[in-house]
Amino acid sequence: MHETLEEILRVEGGRVVATLCRLTGDLDQAEDAVSEAVLEALEQWPVRGIPERPAAWLTTVARRRALDRLRRESRRPGKEEQALLTDDPDPLPWSTVRDDQLRLVFTCCHPALAPEARVALALRTLCGLTTPEIARAFLVAEPTMGQRISRAKAKIRAARIGYRIPRDDELPVRLPAVLAVVNVVFATGHHAPVGTELTRVDLVDEGMRLARLLVELMPDEPECIGLLALTLSTAARRPTRVDDAGDLVLLADADRSRWDHDDTAEAVALLEAALRRGRPGPFQLRAAISCLHSLAPDHQHTDWPQIVTLYRLLEAHEPSVPVRVNRAVAEAEVSGPEVGLGLLDDLDGLDGLDGAGRWHLYHSARADLLRRLDRTADARDAYARAIGLGPNEVDVRFLRRRIAQLDQ
Repeated sequence: MHETLEEILRVEGGRVVATLCRLTGDLDQAEDAVSEAVLEALEQWPVRGIPERPAAWLTTVARRRALDRLRRESRRPGKEEQALLTDDPDPLPWSTVRDDQLRLVFTCCHPALAPEARVALALRTLCGLTTPEIARAFLVAEPTMGQRISRAKAKIRAARIGYRIPRDDELPVRLPAVLAVVNVVFATGHHAPVGTELTRVDLVDEGMRLARLLVELMPDEPECIGLLALTLSTAARRPTRVDDAGDLVLLADADRSRWDHDDTAEAVALLEAALRRGRPGPFQLRAAISCLHSLAPDHQHTDWPQIVTLYRLLEAHEPSVPVRVNRAVAEAEVSGPEVGLGLLDDLDGLDGLDGAGRWHLYHSARADLLRRLDRTADARDAYARAIGLGPNEVDVRFLRRRIAQLDQ
């Protein structure tokens, strides 16, 4: 029962908290109410069975607990108590943001918080990502990320920053952080940092859902369109990322006939519409790279020179370890593994080797380039470092196969 409830919370917890936060206007109260509902579920579900709609059950019970607390504290006027009793209240008719989770993502991305804190708080509180998952996404130590989230909550309390939905004219300044949140949700689902599976379908779907909602909300923002195009073109390749045994399949070996070509076509159309606005940004560049991969008939005929050019532009926008690693892989396809390895070994001017050293894909990319240069011992060491960082089990199996191939 504990495992079942944990899975439900993993998938639905963010929505439940978001709904309660909208109703109470207070994140701490919302989280407390949901925690009490979880405790009640642990008592009732083993006896009565799991409800047909467990998320709705948790939301209803949490609403009752929040109402009980408001009545005890007698701080809120009667109309707010009534809002909590309504089955599906919408006390914010003036807001164009109609989705609870997207509303709260915008709310968490308050300009008074540091940019990395805004994104981390939204991911932890509303999108259901754990602190270790968020730390891996940002290539920092878990305690560091935990402190960022704690400091963000403390600043909200100290500065009395209300959890109110921002006005429409406040949305654009918060948009970059919101885009970052949605991108991390999708990316964490596309390549799960831990666990038994390569992909977390719930996060992939949620990232795509939020990206589409952003386009509906702000249809003239090319970066919103770029993010949606990125999620579509990336998800289009999902059917071939693992084989029937659940083992990793490299992009070069994928059966491209099984890709979702409708999603690819939609992504390309969206990207072309965004680029016509003449304001190319990081998500449009990422989408262009992804679309080039999805459109290539095979690995050999991928437009690697164009992908290299796009990665160079992206790195000028966002100099980071993940961008540099992916650029190095692309550069190696055009100019050889020595060039790619040189780019990986020259990361000091970016996020620093500490950040790169925390990412298993940095070590695995480096290992592959070393393997291609016949530096077998160095490649084996790099693969071992990647395994030592504890990635998901699919990655571990792949890396161990690579080590075994070096010994053949």
